[in-house]
Amino acid sequence: MSPENNDLLCRVEGAAPMGQIMRRHWLPAALSEELAERDGDPVRVRLLGEDLVAFRDSDGKIGLVGEFCPHRNASLFYGRNEECGLRCLYHGWKVAADGTVLEMPSEPPERAMARKVKHKSYPTHEAAGIVWAYMGPESEIPEFEPPVFLPAPGTRIAIGKVVVNCNWAQILEGAIDSAHSSTLHVSDMLSVSVDTARATDEKWLRPSGDKAPRLQVQTTDFGFRYVAIRRPLADADMHDYIRMTLFIAPYTVLIPPLDRYRVALVHVPVDDTHTAFHFIAFGCDSTPDEETWRKFLALQPGIDVDENWRNRRSRSNNYLQDREAMNRGSWTGISGIPNQDIVMWESMGPIAGRNKERLGASDVAIVAFRRQMLEAARQMQAGGSAIGTGRSRTPHASLRSFEGIVPKGTDWRSLGAIEAAE
Repeated sequence: MSPENNDLLCRVEGAAPMGQIMRRHWLPAALSEELAERDGDPVRVRLLGEDLVAFRDSDGKIGLVGEFCPHRNASLFYGRNEECGLRCLYHGWKVAADGTVLEMPSEPPERAMARKVKHKSYPTHEAAGIVWAYMGPESEIPEFEPPVFLPAPGTRIAIGKVVVNCNWAQILEGAIDSAHSSTLHVSDMLSVSVDTARATDEKWLRPSGDKAPRLQVQTTDFGFRYVAIRRPLADADMHDYIRMTLFIAPYTVLIPPLDRYRVALVHVPVDDTHTAFHFIAFGCDSTPDEETWRKFLALQPGIDVDENWRNRRSRSNNYLQDREAMNRGSWTGISGIPNQDIVMWESMGPIAGRNKERLGASDVAIVAFRRQMLEAARQMQAGGSAIGTGRSRTPHASLRSFEGIVPKGTDWRSLGAIEAAE
């Protein structure tokens, strides 16, 4: 890939086409738990290179506004959240959740200056334990659609979150790279002779030790589906072990389900070189509670990640890699499936140089992602619509991935709960 195409794929700040695509979708801005209290502490939010502040006002409404006061650009993060507005400490200007400037104590009332000033703000919606924001043109704002991990009201959801120090695209490419899981995560995704992949509180189990899956891709109206076909440990002459993954443009991946719950991965660009990565378990009553889920992922707030969701494992401390554990049998010496991924993603650099790669047969889905999203960026550049915003799009809540052992010759395109549109 040329450096020019690499930038087109990766960069999201300012007028970058990929960022403009993201702006036309509802984006996860914060977790609801970060804004649990009315008139509680404001929260810094950075999305697509913009510095913002979120707060829950006295009526429970969530505001997402520009961080810097429209008066003298002091940070509103330090302001007072009171009486349905965020008040700057410097001169007392007060901003409502919708950006209306309610009060200007430093200005003479007769000037009526407040009516002339509107602060930057973005619409928000709260669902699935997440505060969502729309950052695109007001004339194009879509109705909020339940995400793939909220297939029905009351669905049990557990979210792990971490800010990763690299570009969103190289993280998403990890999510659609089925082959790496058989090596990088081999200590956590064990090969055992069972009929289906299972989950425990400590391990995910698979009925295959095949490290070189055969990949096939099907383009859909929501992005694409792809399948990784492996040889099962038992009866390999008559059966295939199938794992189907969905890319839901522009930033979500639905990975194959486990017997206890389903899993979605959400990649939100903070800016060109940082990403808010969400690892989400959802589905039935056996979905783990949030504390158990975060412990399994080794993404526990206050232990593994700080109050800003920054990972306490980093290059400076070698990601707390335990070489003695490696000698005892751990493949990586790194705790938590996402942390193993993060080491790989961040080691590629803030924005991976894709002109230096040597892709192979296991990278079919990654090639499909790059082609699809580069075409989407060019379409956006030319004044077209953003990928994933068409009216004929399959409702995300109806989408399903698939995992299981099937007779050889089974058409994998017939598997799952929906028929993807060509």
